[in-house]
Amino acid sequence: MSASVRLGTQGWSYDDWKGTFYPPGSKQEDRLPFYASVFDTVELDTTFYHAPKGTIARSWARHTPGHFRFAAKVPRAVTHEGGLRGAAEPMAGFARAMEPLGDKLGPVLVQLPAEFRHDAETQRDLDTFLAACPDALRVAVEFRHASWHVPEVEEVLRTHGAAMAWTEWRELPRVSAITADFLYLRWLGDRREIARYDRVQIDREDSFADWQTALQRVFPQVREVFGYFNNHWAGHSPTSVNEMKRRLGLAVVEPLEQWPQRELF
Repeated sequence: MSASVRLGTQGWSYDDWKGTFYPPGSKQEDRLPFYASVFDTVELDTTFYHAPKGTIARSWARHTPGHFRFAAKVPRAVTHEGGLRGAAEPMAGFARAMEPLGDKLGPVLVQLPAEFRHDAETQRDLDTFLAACPDALRVAVEFRHASWHVPEVEEVLRTHGAAMAWTEWRELPRVSAITADFLYLRWLGDRREIARYDRVQIDREDSFADWQTALQRVFPQVREVFGYFNNHWAGHSPTSVNEMKRRLGLAVVEPLEQWPQRELF
């Protein structure tokens, strides 16, 4: 395997993980350090709603080891409310807000809404947006409408070194385009199917096998891989991460082995 592969979850602060991932009785402030003892990356969902205060970003950095990487969703004010237009200033502000993470900042995700369709005008908006993004940011773009899955859009992404996110979500066709020197992977699910996140509830055997084959084929073509599981994909995203890591031959840390000894008996 030539690529550096990091797999984690989308968020870490879930009460339903207590007793199945986090030790029973663990406190909120203990969660990120514990998470970072098991996985080496996480996707920040909170940044989708607003950029973090400096104190928060510094706390994230302080409670994680040097090799840890944060991926961050670009605020919805840019993607959903602004439709990528007039985003140069907001993106510069977002980049400044993430500066306290330093080298721990991985890619940022531009998650576009499902109703955002491709046409000549929106493609120009994408091109303009990517051209104006701060050089400090590595950008991945998630298109939730299949109209964007065309060669001319891939070329726009390649021009700016942005990755087309490979996303499994409902009936959205899976893409396989490599448009940057890194891959950004997302495993999503249907929020209507799972109410609690304390255990695996959906058998994803076939999907795991398909992804394993696809990823092993493309790893030699990229430098880095970042991938994130959602709880809604199978029910308990930490279990999904470790299953994929096993299939790809990556080192696995079992969360229960990280519990304090008194929690094991």
